[in-house]
Amino acid sequence: MAVVNTPLITVIVPIYNVENYLKKCLNSIINQQYKKLEILLIDDGSTDLSGKIADEYAAKDNRIKVVHKENGGLSDARNYGLKIMTGEYVTFIDSDDYVTEDYISFMFNLLKQTNFTAPLAICSLINVYGNSGRQKDNGNQTEKVLSGKKCIEMMCYHNLVDTCAYAKLGKKELYSNDFFPKGKLFEDIGSTYKLLLQCDKVACGFIGKYYYVIRPNSIVTAKFSNKKLDLLEMTDQMAQSVVAAHPDLKNAVLRRQVYARFSTLNQTLNTKNVKDTQLKLIKYIKTNKKAILNRKAPKRDRLAYYLLCLGLPFYRYAWSRYEQHKGES
Repeated sequence: MAVVNTPLITVIVPIYNVENYLKKCLNSIINQQYKKLEILLIDDGSTDLSGKIADEYAAKDNRIKVVHKENGGLSDARNYGLKIMTGEYVTFIDSDDYVTEDYISFMFNLLKQTNFTAPLAICSLINVYGNSGRQKDNGNQTEKVLSGKKCIEMMCYHNLVDTCAYAKLGKKELYSNDFFPKGKLFEDIGSTYKLLLQCDKVACGFIGKYYYVIRPNSIVTAKFSNKKLDLLEMTDQMAQSVVAAHPDLKNAVLRRQVYARFSTLNQTLNTKNVKDTQLKLIKYIKTNKKAILNRKAPKRDRLAYYLLCLGLPFYRYAWSRYEQHKGES
């Protein structure tokens, strides 16, 4: 069967109270070089002007369809988009982010270069630090075709492959019903590995095409609550599934599990009445230190571990200095 040169590609944008960011996001989508798009704006019960802005854009561009639904969370909005999409391929863009004008065409061409034998393409993020406006391309400017297994290993070591749902272009068939775990934070770590497990080939372009805006009070940067422990559940679930399919990736997924504990610990550092949680996290890190002291783990893992061994007060101070530097330099 002949491959269609320009298949319909669905763009799913979950929207919730992002009136200050939404226009920049939507402008970057409607101005894509790849024109044959179905743009699904899923308004997840916004209480600001986001829904109105979405409707205004739909009135100007017949590729845009808006759905206004009761608030169900990010996963629920993405899943809703998957249920109603009609495209052959799908990509996700979060409504407070934006993309380069060749975001979709770049990934589509990666698939084309494999003669469409790869069902998934990925690109890199460009971090945009909200306070300073500083940008950082997370890619290394290379293109290659990798196995899904290799991508999982790289993801576990934070080596170019990201866990995020966005910055990917995949065949619709890769996404099962209720693909994203509803009601969970950090749903990306609980879902992206499922894509990679299905892929013999992944077309990778490690070049920044997706602007990831790091802003105060987002899910990732908001203050600690027990809901943040979802990260541990999602990561452990990923680890169990990956090891069942690829037992030789046990060390890689354990590194990601230890990282999840470090990430959660960092979010508790300025929170009161979390000593028991902190002690459990530190115990897990120290018990599994081999996972972050091996040569494949990022150097920052080893540095963080040695700082933690000097005591939590010292670690807290060092982390605050790092955070301050990361956003301003």
